[in-house]
Amino acid sequence: MAQLVRRYLDRILDEHRQVTDGALACYIPELARVDPHGFALSLSSADGFIYECGDAGVEFTIQSISKPFTYALALDQIGQNAVDAKIGVEPSGEAFNEISVDEATKKPKNPMINAGAIAAVSLIPASTPDERFAMIAEFYSACAGRRLELDRDVYSSEKATGSRNRAIAYMLQSFGVLDDDPDDVLDVYFRQCSFNVTSTDLARMAATLARGGVNPLTGRRVTNAAVVKRTLSVMVTCGMYDAAGDWVSAVGMPAKSGVGGGIVAVLPGQLGIGVYSPLLDAKGNSVRGVRLCRSLSEQLGLHFLTVARDSRATLRAVYEPRDGIRVYETHGDLLFSGAEQVARTVERERADFAAVILDVSRVDDIDDTARELLSGISAALRAEGRAGYLVDPAGIVIRNELEYETVRYATVDDAVAAAERDLRA
Repeated sequence: MAQLVRRYLDRILDEHRQVTDGALACYIPELARVDPHGFALSLSSADGFIYECGDAGVEFTIQSISKPFTYALALDQIGQNAVDAKIGVEPSGEAFNEISVDEATKKPKNPMINAGAIAAVSLIPASTPDERFAMIAEFYSACAGRRLELDRDVYSSEKATGSRNRAIAYMLQSFGVLDDDPDDVLDVYFRQCSFNVTSTDLARMAATLARGGVNPLTGRRVTNAAVVKRTLSVMVTCGMYDAAGDWVSAVGMPAKSGVGGGIVAVLPGQLGIGVYSPLLDAKGNSVRGVRLCRSLSEQLGLHFLTVARDSRATLRAVYEPRDGIRVYETHGDLLFSGAEQVARTVERERADFAAVILDVSRVDDIDDTARELLSGISAALRAEGRAGYLVDPAGIVIRNELEYETVRYATVDDAVAAAERDLRA
């Protein structure tokens, strides 16, 4: 049944495939050489299951998506008070590479702009630049669930053209924000921005944040829930630079973009998203990536202010009234996350039964995405030689039985009786 979700995600990706607006990040020469047509979406559930669409295997550099993870590492290593003494948490309303600090505090305004990100690098406790970089590499890799590698060509390109960041670093030193040599700090910063990732790496890194610091693929606790809470809070207000307001209103997920074309987005407790498309808008955000995330949020009900509804969407009970017949009883409100859970649970357990009954009689509300996924379960089971039945007395999933070639039953007993007749036939 996971293919039902994958087809739905493919369709959303295809809605934006023909968009050609934007431009490559030509101010970093190596980034101006990437294929402008690359387009990928990866989605990780909270238990680590991955859906991949488009060019999910294509590697690109993480760039500014590194910022929240270095910030999280600094929080993890030296604590919030020490980090707050050097970096603020207020939206800047400025370009990501603005040469500025807060007028009153003389600190970077937040860790998601370059000034704050450079300061965050300096806060990683280490005796040498290489030791500091090794700590960052280990943390990123633990979040991704695999060892991430440096793109040395991009690193060299960034270092050769990083005059603006050098100006920012020396400004920070003049205000007492940087205690270490600015060039040493910058070298680590250029390296951290040059890790190669895929959209799937980003989805897994996002899912690690969604799980409160536990990587769902490896089961390893990378950091603690307090660090994640603080990091996601800053991502909500500052992660998309001076487009943060539009993003929060329309998409409603903590997120971070990078000029390599990636976007990472987190729905706490539920899933992580990684997107890639290298053509950027004037604010440095991926054009297709932003549009894709907007569609995902709208069509899958992912805005974080709808989470309270979806958190009640779960399997109420699973039982077998007869040998070979399994009932999956749902309740509450069903949005994408809940429907995906039901579909994948049925798929995972399908070898254990000959017939499945999906009982939606206790569902209060359902959106179109969940309706489409659940209505496809019976057809998917039939294609595998199994039988599927739907208890849907109010017609909330199947509004037209002829359209879906599925019979709705009023009670579980009616569906069990039909299943027994069919299995005897």
